[in-house]
Amino acid sequence: MTLRTHISTSISRARLSVSLLLLFLIALPSQAQLKMFRMEQDSIPFFRGFSVSFDLVGAAMLAFGDHGEIGGALRINLHDQWFPIFETGIGRAKHENDEVTQITYRTTAPYFRIGMDWNILRRKHQDYRMFAGFRYCFTAYKVDIIRENLPDPVWQSMAGFGVDGLACSMHWLELVLGIDAKIFGPFHLGWDVRYKRRLFSKEGDIGNTWYVPGFGIYDRDNLAANFNIIIDI
Repeated sequence: MTLRTHISTSISRARLSVSLLLLFLIALPSQAQLKMFRMEQDSIPFFRGFSVSFDLVGAAMLAFGDHGEIGGALRINLHDQWFPIFETGIGRAKHENDEVTQITYRTTAPYFRIGMDWNILRRKHQDYRMFAGFRYCFTAYKVDIIRENLPDPVWQSMAGFGVDGLACSMHWLELVLGIDAKIFGPFHLGWDVRYKRRLFSKEGDIGNTWYVPGFGIYDRDNLAANFNIIIDI
């Protein structure tokens, strides 16, 4: 695949995602659009503080598997209705001797997400919430790709192949749906599911990398789930 073809495909995917979002908003009845963007009128202050959260799923995957993330988030509470959010973390993979390709793949790099959650429940000021939201995400990472014992068809011997520190990057979009509930005091527990869609990427000259920090396995659009410990501050 040429670089021009790859860039054209990425741009087409981004245009398709934006077009679908616009069609969804246009298709909503006028009353529904007004309710979505209208702040509930009451005596509750506009600024309600902020919270920090930590994901347990990515950490468990990293502890017990060959890839995963350690990540957290800072979320601002505006009237219990609007929640600007910033997420960051470290993604890591050490995938050795793949069963099919016999390739070893290693990477460690930070990732970043920024977006907004909306509390879509009618009664906003409760001890539990249901969210819909989005994230715009980015990572820049370097990978080591090693293939040992590769048969040489000319010399009839075994040889090795490796790429050290290949520079890559990716931008992607996440659509989020989740809930959280107060347990006691400032502590909440919550979970969310996410649909991840690639927008733009750079992989160098050897094709797609196996894993992208913060995104996950590269060869498909990902559905993912997070389980969060949340602390109001």
